[in-house]
Amino acid sequence: MRTSVFTRSGDGGDEVTTRATPRLRAVLANREFRALWFAETQSMLGDQLTIVALAILIFDRTGSPLLSAVVYSLTFLPALAGGLGLSQLADRYPRRAVLATGSFAQAVLIGLMAVPGMPMGWLFVLFVFARLANAPCNAAQNALGREIFADDDVYLQSQDLRGITNNTAMLAGLAAGGLLVTTIGTSWALAIDALTFVIATVAVRLLVLRRPAAGNGGAPWFGAVRQVFGDERLRVLLYLSWLVGLAVIPEGLAAPLAAQLGVGDQAVGWLLAADPLGFVVGTFLLSRFVSTEHRRKLLGVLAALPLAALAAFALKPNLAVALVLLALAGATGAYVITVTATFITWVPNDIRGSAGGLYRTGLRVAQGLGVGVGGLVAQALGSANTTIALAGAVGLLVAVPVALSWRRVGSTEPEPGSS
Repeated sequence: MRTSVFTRSGDGGDEVTTRATPRLRAVLANREFRALWFAETQSMLGDQLTIVALAILIFDRTGSPLLSAVVYSLTFLPALAGGLGLSQLADRYPRRAVLATGSFAQAVLIGLMAVPGMPMGWLFVLFVFARLANAPCNAAQNALGREIFADDDVYLQSQDLRGITNNTAMLAGLAAGGLLVTTIGTSWALAIDALTFVIATVAVRLLVLRRPAAGNGGAPWFGAVRQVFGDERLRVLLYLSWLVGLAVIPEGLAAPLAAQLGVGDQAVGWLLAADPLGFVVGTFLLSRFVSTEHRRKLLGVLAALPLAALAAFALKPNLAVALVLLALAGATGAYVITVTATFITWVPNDIRGSAGGLYRTGLRVAQGLGVGVGGLVAQALGSANTTIALAGAVGLLVAVPVALSWRRVGSTEPEPGSS
């Protein structure tokens, strides 16, 4: 897709000159994006506190590692359930209203969880509903992000910034969350998270422009699924994103991999951190040095590189080399931001919320299945190293036809009105 040399900021500012790789200030000059970015980042930091607080609270009350693990799984399951259905609200109603309402609903639900002595059953129920409320919020935010930037390069740069800050916020929140929660208590930690959603609601209401609903309220509820799978370009983009399901297998095998490498339990944290740290670095390098056009052309190759890094585990690396390979897998895995941005750009605006929900759901399912199957294979083979190498090898075999398909359809110009 060709891009213009000039673009106007979404809040009515002066024209901003952009190059192949737009400067960060061209993104941050947009008031609406700043509001969405700030709201998302501080809410994500608060969410990490909630995850840690619930895990500690439930384990303290029950002493059950299983129930503590269930809390973590609840961060994914409602998103899967609501991803296809509730995300369509972001097309049927004004997206600013959907985002603000969903944020406020999460503030109320998390706030109720912060009440001291709340029964454990109610904690689970409230948390599930809070995660469900996040589905239309995420769909609305992703669709709004494309609406406020007319220029493809600036939009992709904004998604790079989101990827960097989101991964950094997750790492920082999980790293400091345990210490903070034990210092201030679980109720206060949950209250802080509720406050972040209040702040997000206010920021969206005050700083994001009001737009009419993008979609037709009478459209079929799951009509976007048919439209997406009826477009070969969008199908191939989905396949490229699903390859991530194989690339995340090492995350579920960090503990057995550390044991197989003959290192202590402290290495588990290093193994888990290597991928997201690499992702942040890879996103920065792609954003800084590679244009939008070239990133799209290279998607097939970039999608295979994380899997090649995992296949190298067949050499039975030591801890240092394993960390380097996982960091490389994370860095090259940053291609998925370009996949996501291209998908959202090429989807017609009136179904961007629904289609974004479909995309996100597919990505979550692929990740969940990847980790689950990886665990089963590792149990059967008795080797985390071999399982990771096998995942990389199988992934490369799958990536080749997907990459060839992308080479064939990736340069196809979207139909008028599709972005």
